[in-house]
Amino acid sequence: MALDLLVIAPHPDDGELGCGGLLARARAEGQSTGVLDLTRGEMGSKGDATVRAQEAAEAARILGLDYRGNLGLPDGGLADTEPQRRTLAEALRALAPRVVLAPLEADRHPDHTAAHRLVLAAVHLARLPKAPLGGRPHRVEHLFFYPGNYPAMPNLAVDVTEFIGVWEAAVRVYRSQFEGERVSETVHEGGVEARLALRRYWGNLLGVGYAEPLVSPLPWLFRPW
Repeated sequence: MALDLLVIAPHPDDGELGCGGLLARARAEGQSTGVLDLTRGEMGSKGDATVRAQEAAEAARILGLDYRGNLGLPDGGLADTEPQRRTLAEALRALAPRVVLAPLEADRHPDHTAAHRLVLAAVHLARLPKAPLGGRPHRVEHLFFYPGNYPAMPNLAVDVTEFIGVWEAAVRVYRSQFEGERVSETVHEGGVEARLALRRYWGNLLGVGYAEPLVSPLPWLFRPW
């Protein structure tokens, strides 16, 4: 498999919350898309691994993903260790994504911060010919980061106005996380509304209806002429 766009998420629902609109737009424009969840979310305050797997499968259907996978790494125990790094690097070799989106490091959740560092290390390891890994070396062309629970100043944004309904449908599939008793600032009904409002905010600044923010670790070269 060779994906155009792969979103790496610490838990089921993080990929949809962070850049589900971008996934829907890329798929509509003919790009192959996928989400790789690092954990099954078994330590979450609400739901369980079985329920969240069912929700993830339904969200994948709504987004039209070409691939949805889960590495089964320990929820609450993500870390840039050699075993986890090698596991993710081998997955990157197998999926051969051209573009990877990963969590931004600044976040209240330790797994999100750890996932950021783990992806950086695995992307580097996956391209090394002499790395003790299965599969052929693969070099990711572009790596971007999507914000989670903390505010961020993006240097890129994607117009997702036409796909905001798909984004919301994919997110609301996670009923175990967004319905019922409030557990955190994100795990409740208002969390969806807040993420929608953020997309409207960035869209307003850029003159479109809704936009999803991204952070690029490298500057983009502007060629107007």
